[in-house]
Amino acid sequence: MQRFSNYDIILASNSPRRQQFLKDIGLDFRIKTHPVEEIFPEELKAAEISDYLVKLKAEPYKSLTKRELVITADTIVWHNNQCLGKPKDRAEAFQMLQQLSGEAHQVVTSVAFTQAHQQMVIHQVSTVYFKALTAAEIDYYIDNYQPFDKAGAYGIQEWIGTVGIEKIEGSYTNIVGLPVAQVLATLEKICS
Repeated sequence: MQRFSNYDIILASNSPRRQQFLKDIGLDFRIKTHPVEEIFPEELKAAEISDYLVKLKAEPYKSLTKRELVITADTIVWHNNQCLGKPKDRAEAFQMLQQLSGEAHQVVTSVAFTQAHQQMVIHQVSTVYFKALTAAEIDYYIDNYQPFDKAGAYGIQEWIGTVGIEKIEGSYTNIVGLPVAQVLATLEKICS
């Protein structure tokens, strides 16, 4: 996007979904990632967790030039006062989806915009309502879509989103992994 051309925007994410969203809005950016162990203090709740994690992901980018702007993002699923991260294996994915079946949960995505002189963190919360899922539906989804890189063991843009979700409240792109409208509005504020 021409209006952000004064900035060297770095997306610190390997997520193909986040990368595609930024391409879809015409943003010029490059990808640069550093491995970060996503561990957070136990007392944190909901958006506090994802806010903490995006700051943690921004830590490796200490020495930025004035033109560089690093975007880090993290999405969590919050259900029954518990954070559901990425499942470690098939059994954990099954257990997570069984837990979400017939229930509402929150999807929280935080985004940090880190510059040499400042950092701004935003987050968006969306609510997702799952229908009651059968064991066969959960098995089919896990076997065919391998949702091990997704918070809460599912991607709304996949088969399970089509057949298993009754309704959502809030931003769809937030549930996929990036609240695009809010990200764009924040970039406009920072870059104006």
